[in-house]
Amino acid sequence: MQYKVAILQHRLLHYRIDFFNRLRELCLVRNIDCHLVHGQATTSEKSKSDDGTLEWAHKTRNTFVHVGGRDILWQPLPGSVRDADMFVIMQENRILSNYPLILKGKFGGPKVAYWGHGVNFQSRVPGGLRERWKRLLVRQVDWWFAYTDLTAEIVRYAGFPAERITSLNNAVDTTAFRKTVESITHEELAEIRRGLGLHDHSQVGIFCGSLYPDKRLDLLVEAAAIVRNKVKDFHVVAIGSGPAKNFIDQAARMYPWLHPVAARFGREKAAYFRLAKIMVNPGALGLHILDAFSVGLPVVSLASARHGPEIAYLHNGVNGVLTGDTVNEYADAAIRLLSDAVWWQSLSANALASSQNYTVENMAEHFADGLSRCLAVEKFW
Repeated sequence: MQYKVAILQHRLLHYRIDFFNRLRELCLVRNIDCHLVHGQATTSEKSKSDDGTLEWAHKTRNTFVHVGGRDILWQPLPGSVRDADMFVIMQENRILSNYPLILKGKFGGPKVAYWGHGVNFQSRVPGGLRERWKRLLVRQVDWWFAYTDLTAEIVRYAGFPAERITSLNNAVDTTAFRKTVESITHEELAEIRRGLGLHDHSQVGIFCGSLYPDKRLDLLVEAAAIVRNKVKDFHVVAIGSGPAKNFIDQAARMYPWLHPVAARFGREKAAYFRLAKIMVNPGALGLHILDAFSVGLPVVSLASARHGPEIAYLHNGVNGVLTGDTVNEYADAAIRLLSDAVWWQSLSANALASSQNYTVENMAEHFADGLSRCLAVEKFW
């Protein structure tokens, strides 16, 4: 028997393309006809320049309404997937089109699974109405695809059966990224160094991610200035775009050792990572932690930041450093890593080893297995 599954994403991110292609292939051998439905980014999301495209995906047109500083959206369901046996939806309160699917699922309709974090790790009011509503809905689906073991623990604690949870270990294609970084030539590196004004012996900290307040860019700049006073040829390369780009650009005019290079992908991004010795992302960390680990870069971040569930991959003092919430504590950790070759080598080796556990290949296998298991059991409701 062949089953039909529709995975709904409000937009398609570029780093998910390899994952969805692998998942589709794995589903075929399991007699699962896998469909991806996605819409488009909001106005604010477009500034991140991180959208992707897939020829086989079903594209739909989202309707957005801006309410209370947030974008509420409705994603139309294409007629070609309405007969699916199972829908996988993102766990986001703001996606209003999720609710009819959940309701139908509770009254004999197709199975519905959540794919999400469990809670909003960036919420400033964890006990507020939005988070209480999210917790109420945790148990209203047939299956859970948890980003990491941390998410799986949250969902179990909320009362959802452990046997109906698939922990994905959310990942990007670390193998391909590592190979690309290793393939960067000396000539390419020399050209980038000339463009940035770096020397062969310059010590580089790389920031990579969307630019917005939760990334703690103010602390990054202040701490980097302290590091520069101790490590004389220290530079920071900041890869990313977003609402706070003007802040980084203005800081760069004050500090010539700070180099904003906007969003970069593929070989361009890999070349900058090849220059770096550490990753300096003090604020909200997500999948970029795996970019760093895949090439042996220890990550320095704040223990108190509003990290994504991927923070579960970082073990303090083992493959990276989680510091206190002050500029000096953060700067001291970076200075020690750049100055203590033995400690850096230990963390670098452990970071590289950690990356082997979190691969897009493993994630796709976990997802395909979860789909098979959900389709094989009775509905939860």
